[in-house]
Amino acid sequence: MNTPIAVMDLGTNTFHLLIAKGTGTDFTEIVHEQQAVKLGEGGINKGYIQPAAFERGIACMQRYRQLITDNKVQQVRAIATSALRNASNGQEFIEQVKNKTGIAIEIIDGNAEAVYIYKGVRAGGGLSEQNTVIVDIGGGSVEFIICNNEEIKWKQSFEIGAARLMDSFHRHDPIPPESITALNFYLQDVLADLFTAAAKYKIHNIIGSSGVFESYAAIIETSKGHSFDLKKTRYYTFDKTTLLSVIESLVLSAHQQRLSNPNIIPVRVDMIVTASILARFIIEKLGVDEIAMSANSLKEGVLAEMMG
Repeated sequence: MNTPIAVMDLGTNTFHLLIAKGTGTDFTEIVHEQQAVKLGEGGINKGYIQPAAFERGIACMQRYRQLITDNKVQQVRAIATSALRNASNGQEFIEQVKNKTGIAIEIIDGNAEAVYIYKGVRAGGGLSEQNTVIVDIGGGSVEFIICNNEEIKWKQSFEIGAARLMDSFHRHDPIPPESITALNFYLQDVLADLFTAAAKYKIHNIIGSSGVFESYAAIIETSKGHSFDLKKTRYYTFDKTTLLSVIESLVLSAHQQRLSNPNIIPVRVDMIVTASILARFIIEKLGVDEIAMSANSLKEGVLAEMMG
């Protein structure tokens, strides 16, 4: 496809814009923007987009509209997930975006979100004939997909994203041991369906889809004195012991330590704590030794579908 197309992933924390041309598995990025809109800030567990977050979202969409116009894009898809899915004023936001930018936002459910994440990771070449658990930790929801390179065998979306968990469990910094224990008990209960499903399949590895797993890879590589560029490293394999050590240090860290780490983007500075407790819980419960990161996620899955 020689004409550029645009995909927007309107998440709970971050709005992404990807303008590209080519094919689903071999495309050229023209624009790749992300903005920490923090749509769920102050209202994620109340099901309401607060006024300041609402305005940040509208302003971001107006800027993205300009980039789309500047790049003469004909095909546009804007996909909204957990925050807009559950907000009582989500429809009002969608209507204002349509009126001010002409962009029609599609709200998708958790199952559709999981399918797009699968398509994105598969397009990145990270899957094999062996069974993988893809984990996508967002701000509002977390998707788990048991799959191989041929098919999805099981999928489910859980409304336990890092912003929701932070709001409920990470109220003091550093996070107290009793809060970690409470969160682990909560995850044991809420993720029962995942572990029941995983017991039916021989799970070979875990692939973390973008997000916090990108931060882990960057922290590990820069600690070795290497540079780390996501545009060049679309797939990364972790050493499990090293990864769990990094996760432990993040869970125990204070806000200022995380803030001063250039490998953690600002919107992730605090949410990385509950996201890391969740990641560690999954790794230990599934008992697999091979863990990887794919830089591909939902937007690449939508792009792959649009490009055929």
